[in-house]
Amino acid sequence: MWTRQFWSETAERAVKTFAQAAIGLLAGDGMGLVDVDWGKLFSVAGLAAAVSVFTSIVSSQLGPNKNSPSVV
Repeated sequence: MWTRQFWSETAERAVKTFAQAAIGLLAGDGMGLVDVDWGKLFSVAGLAAAVSVFTSIVSSQLGPNKNSPSVV
């Protein structure tokens, strides 16, 4: 968990999760870019990214490879 590779992989997962949550909110809301409440969108997507980071940290203790944010 204390390697550069672990945090690089964790950051990649968090950025992907942030983007997926943001796109999901935009698509699910059915509104245009001007009508979006950007504060709420960034808040929800940021929370999803934070959960992704915490999940990666916990997963590193469960999987066979302690230098990976993955359980498998």
